[in-house]
Amino acid sequence: MSEGEEVLVRTEGHCGRLVLNRPKALNALNHSMVLRIEEALTAWRDDPAVETVVISGAGERGLCAGGDIRAIYEDACTGGAASADFWRDEYRLNALVARYPKPYVALMDGVVMGGGVGVSAHGSVRIVTERSRVAMPETGIGFVPDVGGTYLLALAPGELGTHLALTGAPVGAADALLCGLADHFVSAERLGALAEDLAAGSVHDALAPHVSRAPAGALAAHREWIDHCYAADTVEEITARLLAHGDAAAKEAAATLAAKSPTALKVTLAALRSARALGPLERVLEQEYRVSCAALSSPDLVEGIRAQVIDKDRNPRWSPARLSDVTEADTARYFAPLGEDRELVLTATDSFQEVPW
Repeated sequence: MSEGEEVLVRTEGHCGRLVLNRPKALNALNHSMVLRIEEALTAWRDDPAVETVVISGAGERGLCAGGDIRAIYEDACTGGAASADFWRDEYRLNALVARYPKPYVALMDGVVMGGGVGVSAHGSVRIVTERSRVAMPETGIGFVPDVGGTYLLALAPGELGTHLALTGAPVGAADALLCGLADHFVSAERLGALAEDLAAGSVHDALAPHVSRAPAGALAAHREWIDHCYAADTVEEITARLLAHGDAAAKEAAATLAAKSPTALKVTLAALRSARALGPLERVLEQEYRVSCAALSSPDLVEGIRAQVIDKDRNPRWSPARLSDVTEADTARYFAPLGEDRELVLTATDSFQEVPW
């Protein structure tokens, strides 16, 4: 196995280990990485020698910063289909992780954003550390939370998920636990020992010596204004409530929203509200695929990536530039059927399989 491989795949004792191995790119996912992970999970699913899967990221900065948005930018600029093909396989992988019949342990250390959330937060055992920064920051590049992100955030208590989806704000360990994006806190210095114990025994026995209480988070203290403001029916009303609220953090949230793509904000709110009624993850991923494909032909996705990643001037020129100019028809376009031959169709089960640990 070459250390130059983008996903390191190996077995250690009873564990199958997946290490995302693009540390200079903060382990950003590309299409070949998605296919390699799927290949390994499929092989291990029926391998009695592999009892547990553990996924982590190479380097010190994080598990995964998301999808390779430079590649998406280049594809969108040329009107290609590579991004749609990537998302199709990526969302299939997200569903596979969620339904995996063996313990799937995600070490969500450091930066975990976008596609990184997709390969971790759908797992059955999700570990965060004091260095974790978990986020779905898509509205800042004219995109909409995907990889099952709208499913996860729709399930968060109250309107916490709406706040995180619209602002793209990163959360630390305690807030990730509060929002249902993680299950356990383990200090970063103990991750190596945890991995050794996972290779030697059951997940339950391995976790016990390492799990501890996470440092205090921030969101719990802001539930009152978050739940009130984000319960509004429109982004315009949400913004008005945030500005009218006396809490300084609410006004900061309003300022954050003002910098995001107006279209992405409206589509994100509609996607979240719809996700709450769609049922299993697979139905939400199918919706997200429609939304993502529509975004590929939106001017805001190209412009957002240009401003944040390509030119780095941090000054996107959104089109339309104001919330009031984004019509209901503009939003509805993102949810329109793609046509039978282009839709993503996933098989859903009524409930998650019981994981025997």
